[in-house]
Amino acid sequence: MNRKAILPELLAPAGSEEALLAACAAGADAAYLGVAEGVSNARTLAENFTREQLLRLIPLAHAHGVRIYVTLNTLVYDREMPALLDLARFLYEAGADALIVADLGLARALREALPDLPLHASTQAFTHSARGVRALSALGFSRVVLARELSEANIREATKSTPAETEIFLHGALCVSHSGQCLFSSLVGGRSGNRGACAQPCRLPYGEGYPLSLKDYCLARHIPALIDSGVASLKIEGRMKSPAYVYGVTRIYRRLLDERRAATDAEMEALARIFSRDGFTDGYFTGDLSHMGGVRRAEDKAASREESTVPPLAPVPLHIEAAIRANRPAALALTLRTREGKEHRVRIEGEVPLVAERAALTPENVNERLAKLGGTGFAAAEISLSLDEGLFLPVGALNALRRAAVEALYASLRTRTEEAAPPTAAEQGTPAPLALARTAQFFRADTFVGTDTQDFDACFLSLAQFDALPKEGKTPNGVALPPVIFDSEESAVKRALLALAARGVRYALVSSLGAVSLAKECGFLPFGDFRLNITNEKSAALYREMGLCGFLSAAELAPSAARRLGASTVVYGRIPLMLTERCFVKESAGCGACGRFSLLDRKGVRFPVLREAPHRALVVNSVPTYLGDTRDGEGVGAHFLFTVESAREANDVLRAASRRAPLAKPVRRAFK
Repeated sequence: MNRKAILPELLAPAGSEEALLAACAAGADAAYLGVAEGVSNARTLAENFTREQLLRLIPLAHAHGVRIYVTLNTLVYDREMPALLDLARFLYEAGADALIVADLGLARALREALPDLPLHASTQAFTHSARGVRALSALGFSRVVLARELSEANIREATKSTPAETEIFLHGALCVSHSGQCLFSSLVGGRSGNRGACAQPCRLPYGEGYPLSLKDYCLARHIPALIDSGVASLKIEGRMKSPAYVYGVTRIYRRLLDERRAATDAEMEALARIFSRDGFTDGYFTGDLSHMGGVRRAEDKAASREESTVPPLAPVPLHIEAAIRANRPAALALTLRTREGKEHRVRIEGEVPLVAERAALTPENVNERLAKLGGTGFAAAEISLSLDEGLFLPVGALNALRRAAVEALYASLRTRTEEAAPPTAAEQGTPAPLALARTAQFFRADTFVGTDTQDFDACFLSLAQFDALPKEGKTPNGVALPPVIFDSEESAVKRALLALAARGVRYALVSSLGAVSLAKECGFLPFGDFRLNITNEKSAALYREMGLCGFLSAAELAPSAARRLGASTVVYGRIPLMLTERCFVKESAGCGACGRFSLLDRKGVRFPVLREAPHRALVVNSVPTYLGDTRDGEGVGAHFLFTVESAREANDVLRAASRRAPLAKPVRRAFK
């Protein structure tokens, strides 16, 4: 089917039962929600749903033509895998239409245990190109949620030639960091965004302003282009928002999609009254990344103080057919037609009616009993009754017949409305014969040139820094690919990589599934960066099968856990906390501050901001991680990460680590 011939799905958030009912009432095609069990979804602070609620609400949503996607989109530790698989089996039986997953190890386990349950790759999976979509499709994902940072052209490119559906963000709060790549809340505040407990440090002041706080996203002006782009789903953010927010925003977008038009000024004002942060931005979609910053002002709060009323969800009309005939079991059939035109029909038999000794059944009292559907979400639109004269059924028998029919209808509505992608396997590769036990990454060419690197198996230099190397002298045997490579950037990156391969560069540090494929295509042995977020044995095995010659464990994983996975760990380095598409350095201090800018928090702590080519910003930690004077790094590959350090400082670190000594002095910052 040509995707462009149909409207994309309108996907609404549901952080509570009331919000889910509001989404259904407003005309959502689907809703996404989380379960209140453990660390299973990226919004653990939302109210979320119990199993009992889902058994009741998934059929009700299906009756309204609304699909239900459940988020299992956090990083998963091995000890948590059995409980999540048990939850997934329940969700499969309850009729969830798909699971939204970020952890590739969990995805593999789900494909093995429940091969016909559709999987959607979360935006936390860090996918920003057609190459990444194809890689996830090969792992069995039927849909991929693209990174928020894609422009219209890149969205189209990632959509047009890939086997999986694509989904993009339509409206709501923006993370300033690329999703899946933010460690600020975790490493600084102890609350992991990758584990559903983000403390939102991006909304705090730094220096004299709020350089990390973004306006809410709003693509209401671009509905015709979105319809034409071929994307399968448009997602509204907001599982922490109220039912009134869900209803109001969803209702406006429902109208815009149905009428295939852009929002008017009045509709933009209505969206702003519901919720905004100093207005909206469409910067990523248009490519204009200026003026994206915004905070929740007093005027914004005053405008949305009076929330709109959410109308009750109208009951689903049923056609009821009943037959009460002599010497036959009483029969009841219920039929409904969903908004999409799908028909559900169930038929139940009950007790055999008796010959009436006193008051016989009449059409009026039978119809009255059959129409008592309060609290079920259904209402009798029409009742067709075949009733023989002179028969009697107890009131309890009629009620039981009605309740059994409703339960059978619920069971019918627990069937999924989306077909799963056929099971597929990951691309197979041959692991490299050399185990990289000691590695380093350099962000600066001069630091690499002046550092004693002879004991390293591989040294990775950022791709853009190779041009800064002296014409004569040593060359690193590894290249660090840019963590983000849009389709519009891939051809230039590929040319540069092929040139390096011709010069004898052998290894490539990769940060995404798409980068694994690109590195191998250019002839490199890929080594996985911590950005791959490998936290369990299944994800480790999967990446090895793809041909990785080694990898770093996720930055939030303890060295003991990395040891169990056969991974390397960071022994020294300022861990990158955020990777942002918008260059807030330019807005805050001008281009002249590039490479010398830092964020100053409320406690007087400075976080260096580096330039990640072409114009992305990389916020690194204020202090380095250092395990060189502990036993934590024993038994694992050792990785050194040099970002702001000079060559002299890097050599001091290496000498201290070789003696298992503490650092002689804090590393001097190479910025003002």
